Amino acid sequence: TPIPPNMPFTGKLMGMGNPLLDISNDVTEEILSKYDVKVDSAILAEEKHMPIYKELAEMSGVQYIAGGATQNSIRVAQWMMGEAGQTAYMGCIGKDAFGEQLKGCATSDGVLAHYMEDEATPTGTCAVLVCKGERSLIANLAAANNFKETHLETDLAKEIIESSEIYYSAGFFLTVSVESLLKVTNHAVENNKIFCLNFSAPFIIDFFGDQVAAALPYADYVFCNESEAEAYGKKHGLGDDGKDLEAVALKVAAMPKTSGVRARTVVFTQGSKCTIVAKEGKVTKYDVTPLGPDLLVDTNGAGDAFVGGFLAMLTKGADIAKCVDAGHWAASVIIQRSGCTFPEACDYKA
Repeated sequence: TPIPPNMPFTGKLMGMGNPLLDISNDVTEEILSKYDVKVDSAILAEEKHMPIYKELAEMSGVQYIAGGATQNSIRVAQWMMGEAGQTAYMGCIGKDAFGEQLKGCATSDGVLAHYMEDEATPTGTCAVLVCKGERSLIANLAAANNFKETHLETDLAKEIIESSEIYYSAGFFLTVSVESLLKVTNHAVENNKIFCLNFSAPFIIDFFGDQVAAALPYADYVFCNESEAEAYGKKHGLGDDGKDLEAVALKVAAMPKTSGVRARTVVFTQGSKCTIVAKEGKVTKYDVTPLGPDLLVDTNGAGDAFVGGFLAMLTKGADIAKCVDAGHWAASVIIQRSGCTFPEACDYKA
């Protein structure tokens, strides 16, 4: 349901991240090689990658889809929660057609999008290269890189922060404004609210380790996939240098925490393999219902959708098993469609 204009925010879930317009297309392995891109990777664009956006746009079959990891998760959560205005999202866009497209998509999905707008910088884009169903991402942050802490002082931002009970940010935002994130996480700690963090990509762990270390103590829930979990283990010498994911999950769960109110829950997804959950010294594994290969369209947004489903149930006070089940279900819906898109009606049975 679209969100009505000027509706006061009374929702429970807020996301803060890098809003990007996905430019998605099917590509050959030759295109991946040409731009030195690995299958199923996520990277920030360098100079050598800049021509890919125009190349994708000029190929037949190009699709423009609202993206950005955190925004994807919030849109999926809102879809599963139903009533418009249950979720809000903040990030920085440009004053241009792509920015208007992102606004329109979030609003029509029922999300209260309170964007900071940068008049001098274009809206960020993400090249989504789909090769044999597997996605590779190249993000050109542009305006998304210019989010400022001052935006959190706006009246609407204050209203969103005050009303929300759960806050989520993908690790990608750590490259943009750690100060903004810490302002929100400190509010969460002071008011006994929940902060959720995603490691998001191996490059975040490898090259933004200080920023991850600054945010992690505030995290009540940590999400990542198996490659990110392995990268974290390898970097910090945990779990046989990342090879033992259960051991890595337990170590991350036991790391120091700013708030002592609740134990940290760590969630590692592994695609079609079981999801690992670690909390209070115990690991639980949840099987994924396999999807026939003929039903797979692309994996873009699968991890984001998992988090969206998980958070939708978390806002309702559901237990971990139900949260994971909702995450698995949401991911299975998204991988049967192009990009992070979903049917109009959500038929998940909680």
